[in-house]
This record gives sequence, C-alpha cells and structure tokens, in this order.
Amino acid sequence: MINTKPTFKTTLRALGYLAPLLIIIGVFTVWPLIHAVLLSTYTKYNYYTNQVQAVGLDNFSYLWHDPDFHQAVRNTLVLVFVVVPVTVLLSLGIALLINRITRLAHFFQTLYFLPFVTSTVAIAMVWNWILYRNGGLLNTALGWLGIRPVDWLNDPRYSLVALMLMCIWQGLGFNIILFLAGLNNLDQRYCAAARMDGATGWQVLTNLTWPLLLPMTVLVTVNTMISNFKVFDQVYVLFHGSTGPADADMTMIFYLYQKFYVENQFAIAAASGVVLFILLALITGLGAWYVHHHYRRRGGDGR
Repeated sequence: MINTKPTFKTTLRALGYLAPLLIIIGVFTVWPLIHAVLLSTYTKYNYYTNQVQAVGLDNFSYLWHDPDFHQAVRNTLVLVFVVVPVTVLLSLGIALLINRITRLAHFFQTLYFLPFVTSTVAIAMVWNWILYRNGGLLNTALGWLGIRPVDWLNDPRYSLVALMLMCIWQGLGFNIILFLAGLNNLDQRYCAAARMDGATGWQVLTNLTWPLLLPMTVLVTVNTMISNFKVFDQVYVLFHGSTGPADADMTMIFYLYQKFYVENQFAIAAASGVVLFILLALITGLGAWYVHHHYRRRGGDGR
C-alpha cells in the first residue's frame, strides 16, 4: 500500500487530512510574509487607514544608506558567526561526554536542558548579575586570576561579547539533546569494528561518529543560526531596553522593533524584515549545501 501510485481520490483524501495544518500555515505564516513583502514597497502609506499612495524601492534605498542598519547587520553577522560554531562544537562535545556516562546521564541531560525551558527574561536577569562590574560573578572569578574587572555591560568593546556568552549558554541545552538523539541512533557496530582494527578514540570520532552525525549537525547548525539571527529578548532585558553602549548590541530584529514600535516607520521595518529573511535564507542555504556536499564527498547520500 505504501508504494501504491497516488490517484485523484487518494490525493484529495491526503489534502483533507492536511487541510487544518495548511490553513494555519497559510494564515499565520504565508500571508504575513506576503504582506510584509508588499508593505516593504509602500513609500507613502497610512498604516491606520491602510491607504497606499505610492509604491517603490525607496525603503530599501533608505536601509542602504542608514548607518544604524549597517551596524545592526554587522553586529548580527558577528554574533551569528561566533555563537553558532562555538555552540555547535560545545554541544557536540558535551553530548559525547554525557553519552559515555551511565549513572548520572539523565541528571546531566536535565541540567543542560534547563536553559531552553527557562524564560529568557529570567536568564537575562541572572546574566545581568553575573556580568556586573562590581561584585559580578564573572569579574570575581577574573579577580582570583589577577585580571582587572571588566565593564561587560557598559563598555562597547565588551558588551557584544557579553551577549555572545549568554546566547551560547542559552543555546546549549536543546542542541545537546539533539546530538544525544543522534548518537543514540548510530549503529555502534561500526565503532566496535573500528576499535577491533586498532582505531583510536580520535580516529573513531573523526572518521565514523562525525560523518554519521552530519545530518543531525545540519539540523543543529541551521536551528542555531536561525535563533541567533532573531536575538531580541536577550538584548532588551540585558541592557534594560536599550541596544547597549554606543549601539554595540543593535541587532537586526531590534532595529526592526525600533522602526515599527518606537518610530512608527512601518514600511521601513517591513523592508528590514525582508532583508533579514533573504540574508537568513542565503546563509542557511549555503551552510546546508556545504555540509551536504561534504557528506556526499565522504560517501553518504547527502540526505
């Protein structure tokens, strides 16, 4: 029955089963995206009366010449290209360690998963206390090493680093669970055979475990990339509603928020959202293509 050729009747039945989900996706995902693209082209527009007087690409020209948007893009890209690889590598390393534990494995899984289910506001408040210049936990630890206190939250040289630390810590839990699921589904006979042939633990990891985990790595990398492109709550709470010292922590989502909710420039906000969508699609697409290409080159099917 599984390989039966679909007919018009079976196709209609399948669409009937999928209709509720398709309607929800269409109303809450597809239509808002289409509306945002249309809104980004309105150059003279009354948001409250929904009257469009002129259409064009002036909003994108505005973004091209806006230094605040340039800084938001730059900060977001730096955040993503630092946080994503560090988070993925740390998650994989911790998952490998937990996978070797027998007695306390569930305890550590729960411990690392807690940041994922904890409110971002609560997490940011805790990190605010950790990063305080005077009496903060991190500066206290640095003082034990003979390092002078760092003003993490008020110095533009370090405020983006502080945001990165928080994003890395917050993103570990869910990724560790995903990697553990991938490790538990690996066929251990390959590893056992490699060890019988004299392979070291590092050789097993790099030549067997890592290639077999590439499909899960694609999922983890793309999810982490998307979540860090959408960083907003962390900035808002960590810097008390601002974008950090000298706008050092201005992200693209925070820029969109300011244009839409603070300055009431709705079309500009929509245009920045379209740019974010295109940028996110390009970067995640290139990342997925590279990993799949690497996987096929090593003998996999890339799926």
